[in-house]
Amino acid sequence: MKETNKADVLLGLQWGDEGKGKIVDVLTPHYKVVARFQGGPNAGHTLFFENKKYILHTIPSGIFHKGCVNVVGNGVVIDPYIFSQEIGQLGFSTEELQESLYVCSKAHLILPSHRLLDAAYEYNKGNSKIGSTLKGIGPAYTDKVARTGMRLADAFASDFQAKYDHLKNEHIRLAGSLGFDATELKLDGLDFEAYEKAWLLGLEHLKSLPVVQSELFINETLDKGARVLAEGAQGTLLDIDFGSYPYVTSSSTIAAGACTGLGLAPSRIGDVFGIFKAYCTRVGSGPFPTELHDENGDHLREVGQEFGSTTGRPRRCGWLDLPALKYAVMINGVNHLIMTKADVLNQMKTLKVCVAYRVGDKEYDILPFSINPGQLVPVYDTLPGWEKDLDKIETFEELPPALLDYIRKVEEFVNVPVDIISTGPDRKQILVRKGSGILKRLSVNKD
Repeated sequence: MKETNKADVLLGLQWGDEGKGKIVDVLTPHYKVVARFQGGPNAGHTLFFENKKYILHTIPSGIFHKGCVNVVGNGVVIDPYIFSQEIGQLGFSTEELQESLYVCSKAHLILPSHRLLDAAYEYNKGNSKIGSTLKGIGPAYTDKVARTGMRLADAFASDFQAKYDHLKNEHIRLAGSLGFDATELKLDGLDFEAYEKAWLLGLEHLKSLPVVQSELFINETLDKGARVLAEGAQGTLLDIDFGSYPYVTSSSTIAAGACTGLGLAPSRIGDVFGIFKAYCTRVGSGPFPTELHDENGDHLREVGQEFGSTTGRPRRCGWLDLPALKYAVMINGVNHLIMTKADVLNQMKTLKVCVAYRVGDKEYDILPFSINPGQLVPVYDTLPGWEKDLDKIETFEELPPALLDYIRKVEEFVNVPVDIISTGPDRKQILVRKGSGILKRLSVNKD
């Protein structure tokens, strides 16, 4: 039987914000198709190149490479207004968009009233707020599971307006029962009626793009021998099933999510690239065992510019959590690790990494989700910092010995090699380990 081509998966191993956008951008020249498989405009993938900064929320991060087809898969939820705004910042011609950006007909739509419901639900949680981005993600996925949602395909149907009005009115009724009034809420600075008008215009823009069935398109691409990269959003520890529930997102952020979010069989998953920061961050509520509330945490936030690219909120910062990383590697089947933001630690004299958790007189070497996070006491190993800028380093092997020791500590704990390290925000600030064979392998049979 002829061996078939497989899709590689790239995803985050922490609580999101690991730098996935940059790494996808770096790897894209080795792929014909880059496809988002879950999440929505709650994602914020930041790219720096040619002295410009771009933040992508729904569009895959391979969009800036000519010849690459970017697919928004069936597992993604789309807000047409935000999507249209995002397209506008690209500066692409209509012809360029038609060639480079496809959308799945099965992708669900985020209605303006979904955002209304999101705000109403979060408000009514009081002190138990999850930290939602208020983009309507949760309510949209709720309607999807409840079989009441609207997909992009519905926008082409003759009864679209009737379906839209019915669902909108139901959302407004639910929000009203929670004490929320649609007329009182501002959505991206617009009142509900103005946002709805802009949303409908955005929907027309969305409909003008090539609309495909992602499961057919992706599998046919692989059958032709071309390479596909599945791009994840958020991070493993925010997964709806395996994250720190209930402080999670509403979709499957792990490698298995690429199967349901694009229509791939498990046997068609190839390499899994796991991205992690050299330290940890989290936005919103939820457990964070290694969180720092001192000058070290402030240093990480300030030097790392740790503010949400979607919400602008300051990120919570802490030391690298190896048990949590090991768990994420296991659940995803990661076989290539990529470390980002090592440069943020450049000036720190000593560093700590969590190697276990203590609860009373018992230690755990894997993240115990069943235990009250407030009872967890991190067990740290202390390592020397490298206290050296990385700007002029040109190869992985030239990295400071202390940084190589830091990398080795990670590899020994999770038993997977760190093959790529990012030393700054620009797409050029990337070092690939000699002998890893990643780029050489990827260069074969791109098309």
